[in-house]
Amino acid sequence: MVGKRKQFINTCPSLIVETYVPKNNFYRQIKQLLHLDFLYQAVAPYYGKCGQKSIEPVVFFKLQLVAHFENICSERALIENSQLRLDILYFVCRQIELDN
Repeated sequence: MVGKRKQFINTCPSLIVETYVPKNNFYRQIKQLLHLDFLYQAVAPYYGKCGQKSIEPVVFFKLQLVAHFENICSERALIENSQLRLDILYFVCRQIELDN
């Protein structure tokens, strides 16, 4: 099943992480240029209608980009590396819009 997951500030604190990622960071610049919202519609026919939700297509694609840029061949190493680096975490997480 494809779709956007509801995110809370505690699950992906991209607004907080953003303050720690330098303005000239590679992943920050890519995030500003890369718009992947079209992927939800493009991959929708390939996802089932029932069962557990899978990883978001945009997040999956961004993780594959990180693996390419960082020359990581193992998915476990990719996840471990992504959890440890704030710039990658900022790049992979969707921007959370807060209602004031």
